[in-house]
Amino acid sequence: MTTDTLTDVFEEHRPVLLGVAYRMLGRVADAEDVVQDAWLRWSGGDRSEVREPRGYLVRVTARLAIDRLRRIKARGETYVGPWLPEPYVTDFGDTAPDAAERAVLADSVSLAVLVVLESLSPLERAVFVLREAFGYPYADIAAMLDRGEAAVRQLAGRARGHVEERRPRYEVDPVRRRELTERFLAAAAGGDLAGLMKLLAPDVRLVGDSGGKSRAPLRVLESADHVGRFVIGVAGKGVPDLGVRFLELNGGPAVLVLSGREPDSVLQLDVADGRVQAVYIIRNPDKLRSLPAVP
Repeated sequence: MTTDTLTDVFEEHRPVLLGVAYRMLGRVADAEDVVQDAWLRWSGGDRSEVREPRGYLVRVTARLAIDRLRRIKARGETYVGPWLPEPYVTDFGDTAPDAAERAVLADSVSLAVLVVLESLSPLERAVFVLREAFGYPYADIAAMLDRGEAAVRQLAGRARGHVEERRPRYEVDPVRRRELTERFLAAAAGGDLAGLMKLLAPDVRLVGDSGGKSRAPLRVLESADHVGRFVIGVAGKGVPDLGVRFLELNGGPAVLVLSGREPDSVLQLDVADGRVQAVYIIRNPDKLRSLPAVP
């Protein structure tokens, strides 16, 4: 292949590679680093026996992501307060040709699922992502990871059971989630505690991720009363030069809260049965840097 052809082939598959790496790592910068390393392997390696570029590139990316995830876990870093994945702008484009497949991709990259995936081993996480999000056959995954097919099936079963046991229920329909998010914001901005309480499930949870670098709860808040009063209290304090922008993050509608032109936080809701089941707030400034620039 010529250099231009190599680049074209890689760029064609870059969205899939980034999707695999992000689901594996939950961190945009790390995922981009892994994809860059995959490019170096692709552009500088021996491709004489590569018959299917996408499969080869996904294999390289998955292995690099496993290695990076193992290094992250080995460091044993202590995170201040609850942890949430770095928000990821989702634009599936041609990778999701129909609504059903788009829903699967969106679910596999949701904040709720990625939090659960953090508790899997690197190999379990790789198998889950490749099988559940991208639909690879067990035989292909076994070849990618240099494992026997029976072992891969066992890994997949353990991972799937773990995720299903801990996966919160939520509404996938983005229209319904957007509508309830708008009502949530209106009630909070208006100081309408009673109206907000009507939107919250009795056992709603609020997870705030600041990494100790900005103000956010250092523990998960539970119950409609605690969450409702916290949200009204925070909204009452206000944000200087407040701006609000809707965008799609992690497969669903989310709100980017701005202070002037600078990101202050990201808000996303999990919705089921017409009520808010979980409130996610990301305020760690390190996790907001990858969001698109504000015009």
